[in-house]
Amino acid sequence: KGFDYVHLTWAPYICMLLDLYCTFTALSFTQCDMVMRLNASGRCGFVKNTSDCNMEDSFINYIHVAFCLLPPNLTPLTVTLCVSVVTALLTSSFVLVNSFCPNLSAISTSLHLSHTVAGVTFLALGNGAPDIFSAMAAISRPHTAGLAVGALFGAGIFVTTVVAGSVALVKSFALASRPFLRDMIFYMSAVFWTFVILYRGTISLGETLGYLSLYIVYVLTVIISTIIYNRQKRSLNTTVQAAPQIPDYQSSDTSDDDELPSLKTEYRPLLPYSESTRHILLGSLNPIDSGKWRRKPMKWKAFKIFKTPLEFLLLLCIPVVDPDKEDKNWKRPLNCLHLVTAPMACLFTFQSGAYGHFMIQGQFPLWLLFLLLGLFLSAIVFCTTTNDHPPSYHCLFALLGFVTSALLISGAASEVVSLLHMLGVVLTLSNTVLGLTLLAWGNSIGDCFSDITLAKQGYPRMAISACFGGIIFNMVFGVGLGCLAQMFETHAEVQIEPEGNLAWVLAASLGLSLVFSFIFVPLRNFHVGKHYGVFLLLFYFTFLIVALLTEFNIIKFN
Repeated sequence: KGFDYVHLTWAPYICMLLDLYCTFTALSFTQCDMVMRLNASGRCGFVKNTSDCNMEDSFINYIHVAFCLLPPNLTPLTVTLCVSVVTALLTSSFVLVNSFCPNLSAISTSLHLSHTVAGVTFLALGNGAPDIFSAMAAISRPHTAGLAVGALFGAGIFVTTVVAGSVALVKSFALASRPFLRDMIFYMSAVFWTFVILYRGTISLGETLGYLSLYIVYVLTVIISTIIYNRQKRSLNTTVQAAPQIPDYQSSDTSDDDELPSLKTEYRPLLPYSESTRHILLGSLNPIDSGKWRRKPMKWKAFKIFKTPLEFLLLLCIPVVDPDKEDKNWKRPLNCLHLVTAPMACLFTFQSGAYGHFMIQGQFPLWLLFLLLGLFLSAIVFCTTTNDHPPSYHCLFALLGFVTSALLISGAASEVVSLLHMLGVVLTLSNTVLGLTLLAWGNSIGDCFSDITLAKQGYPRMAISACFGGIIFNMVFGVGLGCLAQMFETHAEVQIEPEGNLAWVLAASLGLSLVFSFIFVPLRNFHVGKHYGVFLLLFYFTFLIVALLTEFNIIKFN
């Protein structure tokens, strides 16, 4: 009876004390993942008092929105909205690349870079911008480093298995032996170096610079091999030209290409026509091409309507210099407007708008200074240029467009990382599994479609080279620049600790896929076909099953 009396009298208080103990114990942890172990009523307080739940690197504290503003019964809606916003942000990143790449091409043309150097530097940066900026945003924050590991390794496995396998299934072909072996050796070196960084759990400034220098060595190797190849080709052509040849009577005939200049001249308007400034501005801000709109199917039109508001804003903020166009895409009224809008977009995007409300000496707003300087420069350019001819300094607009695009892509990548971190907290999933699935798939789906299209058009060798060559740049600069950014902020070595065993599954799977291709392809005399493609696809699906079983602790490693 005494026991029953004590039990009935003190049990509620004991339970209350235990709840308080558990709550304060959870509050003492620095990991935001602990929030889902609490009752719904205590989650908001936990989020407010846990430093790991603060999202200072994003425009919105999504974890605070999920647990303090939205009721617990709307968790499915929260997840749905999160996935939708991530999809929209990834789409915006790919739309931004459309303005990123022409500016990079214009910069490389202004610097008189060869196609090879431009391909492994500026073009690689343009194609891998979403992957690089996502990895940099993730690895520069201690609590989301797993996203970077999952995204880079996950994208590497996806591209080298699913994309490469799909290309091999589309058409059998022979690979260029030396470029393939070169890319595989450097990529395996980058993967091994990254594995060592994960194993040690830390990286210093000297090691980071050495890690980044790996890609510099790769670029030098590509340049030297290209020079040797071109010399051999020229010597071979000289030998062939020295041999007696049969005259080609057809070459003396006038070709159709020779007649094109005269045809173009014949059909030019007799009187010069110059568009008004107002018409140029309105036409350059219209993202819809009426001729293309009539030819395209309904699916394309629906997606175009979805992208049109974003494309309009990007046309308004980002100058694009296209060296392939006759006028280099010079739009005088719009380019003058860019001198105002582009700096303002950079100011409010840099570090999630941290400088948007900055006051100079506590009195003069920084954004007003940017606005006045932009208006002053815009007025000078408008008064000293014409609508018909770009100025001699037009290439500087390419630099402005490059910086603006880079900051906007970086801002979108930072929001994607924050949203995925919130999604992992809500669903109690690790950052690594979110990186290898949602982030890796989102960043790689564009490569998948473009490479498969290249293979269908008869360029499978170019497509497979893109699979193995581009991801070297993404991994080295994604990890390296992210570590440098964190070092400059903390002035200490970067701690990169993998989350559980999933990171090792990722590293081992990527290494195995590369070793298999490195051995199998030369044994087949560099001929790849359906058998190679089927094996790569099966390898990826096997890896994905093992990774998910590891995440849910069904497969355990001692």
